[in-house]
Amino acid sequence: MDDQIDARGMLCPLPVLKLRKRMKPLADGALIELWADDPAAVVDVPHFCAEAGHRLVSVTEAEGYQVYSVRKAG
Repeated sequence: MDDQIDARGMLCPLPVLKLRKRMKPLADGALIELWADDPAAVVDVPHFCAEAGHRLVSVTEAEGYQVYSVRKAG
């Protein structure tokens, strides 16, 4: 894991905006984990990955939130 974002308690579009900002300086192929409990994140994060070319490696359920693992394109 190269970076981790705790976006629990944040509503759309903040989780994806934070993810995009934190991914910019990371090297291609870096793995970042996003924790989010926003109901819209289940749509927003995969959409962001598809549009930006990043790979959504996994989505897992934790206690009251989802954990998204995203690999930076490149």
